[in-house]
Amino acid sequence: MLEQIKAQLPTLSKSERKVAEQILAAPQEAMHSSIATLARAAQVSEPTVNRFCHRMGTRGFPDFKLQLAQGLAKGPNWVSRGVEENDSVERYSQKIFDSALAGLSRVSQQLDMAVIHQAVKALTRANKIAFFGLGASAVVAHDATNKFLRFNLPVIWSEDIVIQRMSCINSGPNDVFVLISHTGRTKNMIELARLARVNASTVLAITSPGSPLAAEATLALTLDVPEDTDIYLPMVSRLAQLTLVDVLATGFTLERGASFRENLKRVKEALRDSRLEKHVQQEINAQQNN
Repeated sequence: MLEQIKAQLPTLSKSERKVAEQILAAPQEAMHSSIATLARAAQVSEPTVNRFCHRMGTRGFPDFKLQLAQGLAKGPNWVSRGVEENDSVERYSQKIFDSALAGLSRVSQQLDMAVIHQAVKALTRANKIAFFGLGASAVVAHDATNKFLRFNLPVIWSEDIVIQRMSCINSGPNDVFVLISHTGRTKNMIELARLARVNASTVLAITSPGSPLAAEATLALTLDVPEDTDIYLPMVSRLAQLTLVDVLATGFTLERGASFRENLKRVKEALRDSRLEKHVQQEINAQQNN
């Protein structure tokens, strides 16, 4: 239930948000409160509390408290949402794949195509692009760098916050910073957005809707993935970020036109020498099987 409340925060009315924030701040207290007590603590009316409970998919305040209590009693497993301790290999594997597919489908339906188009335009006009993230998001930023390094323009990546800060401080109006953070609450990422914006650089944030990072960005590419990475290992959120990077890279390639794709073809041909030819690998496999 707490996860559900966090996921729906951006969609709540001002008064409903007060109820949500009061519950998130003190869930055990809310679980034992009367509707009048909770309403007073949140400084809203009792009908507002009831309306909030219905928004959470419950039949009213008593049912809401029951579901909240069940969630708190069970507690997080710190691994993955929906996975139970006694799940078999087949069971938890299926759950993870199902969750990934559902999450990607949800994100694809909610992406703002106008914002994607603006982001692609900004990237194609950039003199320099930087991809920054911390923790699990640093891996996504690194993957984005590997893709964009093939595109014949300066690309920066670092997971060192000092280097990230210096890059933003020394940025210019034609630079683009892609800042990646699922929660959008990482203080260093928010600071980087502010530093880059001071120099009139474009900041593209790949983050959650309604987050502080989204508010600081020039353009926010928001991914509404109901995965609380404060509790669980990042799984679906990371896949959604990687897929969005693929969307941006594809858009960049198409926007640059046919002549640019010829350059990309030359890069691919240059890399070919670093690999065994397919027929050679097939011969090696055949020899090993014999």
